[in-house]
Amino acid sequence: MIRFGVIGTNWITDSLIEAALHVKEFQLTAVYSRTEEQAKKFAGKYGVDTIFTDMEEMAASHQIDAVYIASPNSFHAKQSLVFLNQGKHVLCEKPIASNPAELEKMIQAAKENKVVLMEALKTTLLPNFKAIQEHIHKIGPIRRYDASYCKYSSRYDSYRNGTILNAFNPQFSNGSLMDLGIYCLYPMVVLFGEPKAIKANAVMLESGVDGSGSLLVQYDHFEAVVTHSKIMNAYRPSEIQGEEGTIIIDEISTPEHITIRYRHGYEETISQAYDYPSMYYEVEEFIRVIQKGDLESTVNSHQNSMLTARIMEEARKQIGLIYPADKI
Repeated sequence: MIRFGVIGTNWITDSLIEAALHVKEFQLTAVYSRTEEQAKKFAGKYGVDTIFTDMEEMAASHQIDAVYIASPNSFHAKQSLVFLNQGKHVLCEKPIASNPAELEKMIQAAKENKVVLMEALKTTLLPNFKAIQEHIHKIGPIRRYDASYCKYSSRYDSYRNGTILNAFNPQFSNGSLMDLGIYCLYPMVVLFGEPKAIKANAVMLESGVDGSGSLLVQYDHFEAVVTHSKIMNAYRPSEIQGEEGTIIIDEISTPEHITIRYRHGYEETISQAYDYPSMYYEVEEFIRVIQKGDLESTVNSHQNSMLTARIMEEARKQIGLIYPADKI
């Protein structure tokens, strides 16, 4: 069993735990919150007795082997380092860090302490993403990757009414690119590697973060187009377009229905139904890497996380989005 502690008592942590309970090697043993009341309330839902309000104490505890971090983006690096330097494995929500400089420190700490550090980006570990990788050769030379994730944020109504919550506050390294655009960029990096160049645009909000935006990404023989938004919805699928056919992906963050439409009219469904909740597969991968004795995933690898972080940093430079974390 891998004994987990969790940081973050919000819906995303609930979702991960509920999925992870299907992984037989997963055991939730500790919960952290800044307040004892909230820690007890959250832990009680899962029958957990051990709570912490001191992060250093939790990291030093012999009751956990690993930690899942789902705090605001700006806290990811600092909190991860606390646990990595105490010899704990870290599964950290996307984006794993505010910038590449932070991520470099995290990777170094993971290597020095011989523990696993993995970005909790579910898309690339889902069975249907693997189906894309297995069938992509069928569409011939690729000419365009077109990915879109535009979803009206549940917190945007508050913003419009004058209340700036964490999701739209640059203090927390948030915004559309970091929160939603990453779902388009990380799969692109896993599939195609490092691009030659990028050009970024954005609709900036008065709070200082991007509400929506787009990237035009250049590879050797094709282009990638990425659109993202937290202030409006889009309903179109994402596509990988090749000379012989196009892979049509219903939702890039959690692909459920994927078809190949060939140039001559034939259509093939390559997707499959999931046996477990979508976040199950990232926990399974994380635990598999730990138990195998490796130090990183071959899919959500340090390199893939770093390439994605560099792309987002360059995009932020181009749109003028600077976080307090960039100045440290």
